[in-house]
Formats: sequence, structure tokens, C-alpha cells
Amino acid sequence: MAPPAFSEDDRHFMRVALSLSKRGLGNVWPNPSVGCVLVSPEGVIVGRGNTRPGGRPHAERVALDMAGEQARGATAYVTLEPCSHFGKSPPCAAGLIEAGVARVVSALTDPDNRVSGRGHKMLSDAGIKVDVGLFSDEARKINEGFLSRIEKGRPFVALKLASTMDARSATKSGESQWITGSAAREEGHLLRASHDAILVGAKTVLADDPTLTCRLPGRGHHSPVRVILDRIGDVSPSAKLILSADDVPTWLVTADSKLIELSEKFEKTSVKVIAARCAGDHLDLHDVMQKLGDAGLTRVLVETGGNLAAGLLNAQLVDRIIHFVAPSVLGAEGKAMVAELGIEKLSDMPRFTRTSVRSVGEDIAVTYDFKTE
Repeated sequence: MAPPAFSEDDRHFMRVALSLSKRGLGNVWPNPSVGCVLVSPEGVIVGRGNTRPGGRPHAERVALDMAGEQARGATAYVTLEPCSHFGKSPPCAAGLIEAGVARVVSALTDPDNRVSGRGHKMLSDAGIKVDVGLFSDEARKINEGFLSRIEKGRPFVALKLASTMDARSATKSGESQWITGSAAREEGHLLRASHDAILVGAKTVLADDPTLTCRLPGRGHHSPVRVILDRIGDVSPSAKLILSADDVPTWLVTADSKLIELSEKFEKTSVKVIAARCAGDHLDLHDVMQKLGDAGLTRVLVETGGNLAAGLLNAQLVDRIIHFVAPSVLGAEGKAMVAELGIEKLSDMPRFTRTSVRSVGEDIAVTYDFKTE
């Protein structure tokens, strides 16, 4: 079957839907971040919506409520297949049918087994014209976290690094604040706001006692879940992350053998303790990510020291690297931003594709995506 032919109007309205879908990133897990635009037969937008914080209501429901009776005969542009199953709310496909929508243009088929083509079929069976595939690559990129959780069973993992030009993240004594400038730090807070969680190791908590919140004006409510990897229980109940767990969700992942002990240690706090398998003298990072995916996380930003960065790279669990590079040099005595990987052959190096280079104040930000081929 030939692919559908999309008009310039189709492209314009789907771009609007894609723009709406970006608004929910970091706020809608475990659901996908979807955008929906309803357009009348006269070409006027009568309803628009994106997935709301917490994952509900869905984008289609928000747009339908805005449009009211004007949805009848309209075309719906949706960045992901409308759901077809009953969950905590009725299926969006049924809502579109009931509203009398004439056509649905969706960017992607939802890979979730509860949907996976059923939403499109429900619409078609009701006599609604369905066209699929417009800007599918763009839609996949926006919802790469949701798709990773469905297809791989784990969240999409972005590793944030900051260093000098010679890849040093701190002086020999450990001083690192601040290698990059204020503009790069502000960009880092924007990254936090668009992710479901920030992941750090216990050593980072012990060394820096961070808060890991989004501290941009008006964006404090976008602070993600803070996740600490603490295999043996080094983190103190007096750490800032623990003391602020009432205000910002904080999870601590530890070894199976430490679950009871650390659950008791933090029982008077709001910290959620999660157990994962160990692999030798460290947590099994594949199991950690599986557990985070099971808990609903779709997008995890890693802000940590060189050891955990090396572990994630060795385990091939890094999907993206965002590297902030300062125009300075520390020399060999400085601390490397990534610890030893044990690589002896160039063919064994983790390889990435550079996708963007931007100036951020006096620094540059380089983004790399994992090279799958």
C-alpha cells in the first residue's frame, strides 16, 4: 500500500502538535508526552492540547474539551496513536469517535501492547479516515524515553558531562565549582526540567551534598525525581537530598541484601528505597535501569562522577551525552571526567554520533547520540 500523501496544511498542523508535545517532557511519566490539534473543515484550529502533568488527561481529551461541538467533522493531528484501552480514563480513540472527528493524522503507531494499532483500527472501523507516519522521526525523538521504556524495558539515559578542553572535570584536590560558566549551568537546569529523574552515585552525594533541583525562576515545580545509587548505605539521613524528600521525590537504589537495613534507616523520611542485584562490588546497572523503568521513569539524566559514567558507558546504557566544554585546561593532574574503561583496542570504544554543537555563553555544548550501527 502506498504511503499517504500529506498536504502542506497537514505538515503545518502536525508541527503545531509536535511543538505542544514537547511541553510535557519530564512531567507526564509513565505516559508519553503527546500533542493534539483539532482543525475544522475550514482550516481553523478549534482545539489543542498536550498530555497534562502526571500523564492525565491525555492530549486528545484536552483538545476535545476545548473544541466542544466544533470537533464534529474536524481533523485531529496527534503525535502518537490514540489509545484504545480502558485505564484510569476512557480510550482517546473512543472520545474522537464520539466527538464526530472525520479524519485522524497520527505521527506514530504506539508500540505499547495495549494499543499497537488497535487505536487506529478502532477509528477506521468507525468510518474515520486514518493517515499514519507524518513526521514520524520527529515524533520518535520527542518520545524517545517512552519508546525506550516500552521497547527496551528501561528509560532513555542521557549523561551530562562538564569539563575543560582536555576533558578534566576537577582539579587534583577535587575542586570543580565552577568549571563551566553560568549560562551552561542554566542550560543544565533546563535539562533537569525536561527529564523525569536525575541519577547520581553515593560518592557524588557524599562529596557535594547537592539538592539536584531545577532552580530556574518559575520552573521549581519541574524538579525531577532524584535517584541515588548507594550499594552499601553510605548516604546519611542528614544529606540535603534526604531532608528535602518531602518536597521533591527521592529514591535510593541499594543492594538486595541492604533493602531491609536501609528501609529502616530511612523509615522516618519520604525516601523510597529500591533493591537491585549486584554484579561483583557494584550494582548491576542493567537491573537498576530495569527497576527504574518498572517504576515508570522514561527519561533519566545522569549527573555524576567519572566512575558511574564509566560503568554506564561500559554497560552500553548511555543513549545520549551532553558535554559542556569550558575554554580552559587543567592538565594531566586534573581528574578525568570519565574513569577507566579498560579498553585495549580502538574497536571496543563506545561510539557516538555528534548531533549538535552550540555556543552556551563562553562554553560550548556538544550533544552525541549512541551509534547503533
